[in-house]
Amino acid sequence: MIKTLFALVVSVAGLQFAPVWANTSAMAHPEARVYDENANAMADVDAALERAAVRGALTVIVMGANWCHDSRALAGWFQSPRFETMLARRYEVVFVDAGRPQDGDWHYDDVARRFGIISQENTPMVLLADYEGAMLNSQADAKSWRNAADRDEEAIFDYFANFGHSASSQPVTREEIQK
Repeated sequence: MIKTLFALVVSVAGLQFAPVWANTSAMAHPEARVYDENANAMADVDAALERAAVRGALTVIVMGANWCHDSRALAGWFQSPRFETMLARRYEVVFVDAGRPQDGDWHYDDVARRFGIISQENTPMVLLADYEGAMLNSQADAKSWRNAADRDEEAIFDYFANFGHSASSQPVTREEIQK
């Protein structure tokens, strides 16, 4: 109530500043609704892995949902011209509808289990796989994308542009994936 009154007073006075409690850390980001709950997700993943094998590329599997602003934000960045160009050179990208895993409605858990992940609490989850289907990033890393809408464009771009080129992004062992 006090915040509303303060905002009203600020608005009436014509002052041009954001209140302290405003979320100024979230940057504007593009959004895309690419998660198809009716798709055959496993077939889509298989096809992406096959295309990656032919090209010698990696595969990015984004398990997200159209209701999730973080999933839409990451998909939006991926569909921007700058990201599309970089991603097309290095990856095959597939978007998988994850349902509402936090509510126990986890669609296509067989896709995640294929890569050794037995639970998904948040969306999106980003799996990076080589052309043979081996997961390259850790489970902790895969699940860390739940704040994609708050991440800086450059940080997201650099992560995917440089994956596999630094010590911190080298393929991990099966034991590390479970962490």
